[in-house]
Amino acid sequence: MLFLNWHSSKEKMNNQNYSNDREMVKGNWTCSQCGAAITELPFEPDGERPLFCRDCHKQRMQNRPRRY
Repeated sequence: MLFLNWHSSKEKMNNQNYSNDREMVKGNWTCSQCGAAITELPFEPDGERPLFCRDCHKQRMQNRPRRY
């Protein structure tokens, strides 16, 4: 029987999602919260949803309720 260690699987998933190998999209955007310039994103923005700089995104993630 094969058992997976949940923590090591989660760490591996996080490393894949946030690796430096991710292709970045270059452009000129403005943070919807603080107005800072954004020159690259890890996705192509759709123009309908707000964009956040790294600092504002990090702050928003820290302030949201945790999911268990």
